[in-house]
Amino acid sequence: MTDITAAPEDAPETRSLWTSITDLGWRRALVMLLLGFSAGLPILLVFSTLSAWLRLEGVSRTEIGFFAWAGMAYTFKFIWSPLVDRLPLPFLDKLLGRRRSWIFLAQIVVICAILLASTATPSTGLFVIAVATVMIAFGSATQDIALDAWRIDVAEDRLQALLVAIYQWGYRFGMIAAGAGALVMADFGGFSFAYTVLAALMLIGVAGMFLAPEPKRPEALGGGTEAVEGAVKGNPLGEAAAWLYSAVVAPFVDFIVRYRWIALLILTLIGAYRLNDFVLGFMAYPFYVDMGYTLSEIGAISKVYGVFAMLGGAMLAGIAATRWGVYPVLMIGAVISAVSALAFTWLALIQPTGEITLVDGVALTPWPQEKSPSILNLTLAITAENVAGGWAGTALIAYMSSLTNRAFSATQYALFSSFYALPGKLFGGFSGIMVDGLGYANFFTTTALIGAPAVLLVWIVMRWRSAREVAAHKPQIS
Repeated sequence: MTDITAAPEDAPETRSLWTSITDLGWRRALVMLLLGFSAGLPILLVFSTLSAWLRLEGVSRTEIGFFAWAGMAYTFKFIWSPLVDRLPLPFLDKLLGRRRSWIFLAQIVVICAILLASTATPSTGLFVIAVATVMIAFGSATQDIALDAWRIDVAEDRLQALLVAIYQWGYRFGMIAAGAGALVMADFGGFSFAYTVLAALMLIGVAGMFLAPEPKRPEALGGGTEAVEGAVKGNPLGEAAAWLYSAVVAPFVDFIVRYRWIALLILTLIGAYRLNDFVLGFMAYPFYVDMGYTLSEIGAISKVYGVFAMLGGAMLAGIAATRWGVYPVLMIGAVISAVSALAFTWLALIQPTGEITLVDGVALTPWPQEKSPSILNLTLAITAENVAGGWAGTALIAYMSSLTNRAFSATQYALFSSFYALPGKLFGGFSGIMVDGLGYANFFTTTALIGAPAVLLVWIVMRWRSAREVAAHKPQIS
């Protein structure tokens, strides 16, 4: 290990929030809000809102479960992300530019798919709804790829956290429209009406796309692309192979060449950073139910108040990053994410939980009890967890954005974002076993400890001078 004292030049330039917002500009901020809305709207039409519609129409739980496979598009979007980076769309590329043309195409696919779903009913057109759902998932995942690439390309690293915070506000409002909003509209005029309105609301994102400035394309690519293209110049077959190399292989070669062995450290950090949140999240709602809270109380505190608490944490992280840079914010996020899990430990200790029992197939709880569960205590725990989650999520996205080469931002960021969620989904499957074996209090304490490696990894990345210097290297172009 080399000198572990960070060099003075590594310290970020301290800037005021006003200066950062001025540098970002109202246009990019507004565009990010609108595009965030169009990114958040489709996802619930693949998951919970769709499930509610199908179940209300009498579709079996087995068939509803099959629809979850459509969501795999979000997990494996890195597979076709090279096309978004390197493939120009006929006509649209010259008219709108590379990033905006892919955003527009994805938005049109989503709008058409939502309208297609609105023409069918689960009782007679389940196959049509299935096709439409797959189209929504792939269109939405492609929009995510293009949006993330646009966000990374259009602003400097020091402004990424602020852009991410604005994006998350738009994203959550989109989810509210497609979640609670869709259910209210369906109760009033049916799901076909609700889906039609949601398709119209996607035009908000289309407006954002037309307002968006098209970022400049980098002159140098990296990952050996220039060397490969130079070696096969004039050979049509070789040029085709070189294009395939630049689209699929070069983004990964570029990442490894720039970061060398530190690439493994970075990927480990990305995979570990939100691991405790994923594990805790799988058991949060069973915990609320076992505590004796009603569904209305859980929905109001977790799904309404909790969303704004999370957005508050996200905005605080964005503001902090404009003043102190990404690394300190990343460290704070790792620490408070781990510590916030102890709020649930506290809640489990001060208030005993019940066990769900089944009587003639009906779920019963041992409530009511002598003293009703405290709404204030639940609010405090959810506040701590959601503020920490919003801060940590913004910090991680900004950090992953700073790692990319602008020439391959779509591919490299899609890889990072797919990679960070995978460990959590794998280990989250064991969360129920952990609760059964440890009890809620020990389980939540364990999730706090699971966050400790992320704190250590961030500390290493912050303090290891060689890691910081390698991370600052310009992309290799040959």
